[in-house]
Amino acid sequence: MDFWGTVLIVLRRWYVALPAFLLSIGAAAGVYSSIPTLYVSNAVLVLTIPPTGGSLPSDPGRPNGLTNPLLNFDWGLSMSASILVQVISAPETVESLGVRPEGDTTFTVTNGSTNPESLDGGPFVYIEGTSRSPSEARDIVTRVRDRARIELAVRQRQLNAPPATYITMNEMVPPTEPQPQRTGKTRGAAAALLLGVLAGLAAVFSLESFLDARRRRGRVPPAPASGLPAEPSLLRR
Repeated sequence: MDFWGTVLIVLRRWYVALPAFLLSIGAAAGVYSSIPTLYVSNAVLVLTIPPTGGSLPSDPGRPNGLTNPLLNFDWGLSMSASILVQVISAPETVESLGVRPEGDTTFTVTNGSTNPESLDGGPFVYIEGTSRSPSEARDIVTRVRDRARIELAVRQRQLNAPPATYITMNEMVPPTEPQPQRTGKTRGAAAALLLGVLAGLAAVFSLESFLDARRRRGRVPPAPASGLPAEPSLLRR
């Protein structure tokens, strides 16, 4: 059936299509209002080497030269960022930060790559917190940031690294103001509206098929079982 044929059927059965469409709009509005709004806050951290570099001078009388930390990057910083991502994402660490599987607050930590073991993301740590509460979304980002700093210091101390060579963590973007994310609400409402419209079209075409079949039965009387011509009385019925 072509497009205009479908339109004509819908217009002819408007008394079915219109209520179905209104019910679809109501269902979409109900779904939209029932899905809670989520708020998202973000932070970006960068790891840097001290201005004197990552090693102590062999001759104390000839100290290392000073370097701009933002001009001194190597794969070691990317490795450290990857380690931090995996440590913070561990279930034990997630639980210690107050995030529960059944709770409304979650967070993700990445190094800019979908694979936390990849070093392509560079010396960056990206934190994203999500919650129904704007304050809690920002608070979880702050807690993860502070925990990342603690874990970085602990790992370096465990490796007996000289304190003067410790990698430092700097905030490139502090925890941002939580922003509402309504993508899930919009998708749910759109899905409800689409299903409602499809159900309405199905009802329209079902009614059209039923009435069409009824009209055909009224025009062509059924043949008698014996194969003989039907009696006039039966035809009139």
